[in-house]
Amino acid sequence: MQSNIYVALSAQMALQRRLDTLANNVANTNTVGFRGDEMSFEELVSPPGTDPVSFVSKGETHISTKTGEITQTGNALDVAVRGDAWLAIQTPTGVVYTRDGRMQMTKDGVLTTLDGYPFLDAGGTPVQLNPDDPPPTINKAGTIEQAGNNLGALGLYRMPQGAKLTRAQGVAVVSDIPPTPELDFLNNGVVQGYVEKSNVNPILEMTHLITIQRNFEAVSTMLSNTESSLTDSLKTLAGS
Repeated sequence: MQSNIYVALSAQMALQRRLDTLANNVANTNTVGFRGDEMSFEELVSPPGTDPVSFVSKGETHISTKTGEITQTGNALDVAVRGDAWLAIQTPTGVVYTRDGRMQMTKDGVLTTLDGYPFLDAGGTPVQLNPDDPPPTINKAGTIEQAGNNLGALGLYRMPQGAKLTRAQGVAVVSDIPPTPELDFLNNGVVQGYVEKSNVNPILEMTHLITIQRNFEAVSTMLSNTESSLTDSLKTLAGS
């Protein structure tokens, strides 16, 4: 069989995976704290021979580290994360990290995500407020004050260089290398009364979707032409 068929099939598989990734990004354009997926591809070359053939790999997905736009909500229990820091939350499967700073308070005063998972302080303990006191004040370092009392600080963590992030609950992630506490509050921290929007650029993603669709159609046309060529060759050999 002609090698261009295998090349075209590898291209279609890569394009399909890229299409799925872009579709998920577009679907989460309005998801608070969402970090989009990006993909990288490698060239795979057949063993040395008379006519080496290049294929495309299926691609590797990684979570984008670009920050999203922050928008004001005016809610004292909302915080937008600045810089490269992440908030820590406790889930049934362990500690995960998120850029979604929308918080709510339980009747016992525990700060949780909208799904009910507790936010952790700098010591890894759920953040505890007084439900009877006025709304808290949170400074850029995550320090929480309520009714003049210092109640600790939101835990802010930095992902180590080279860490591979994978998705957890909602928009949260986990790292293959343990994150470290954030110490640089000049460039990193939180902004009270704001949230970080998705870092997906919908116009750019739609442009990529159109390009992928056209590339997929071009590969399909090449496969169709190859099939026609093989059919004509068989007819010629058969004397038709």
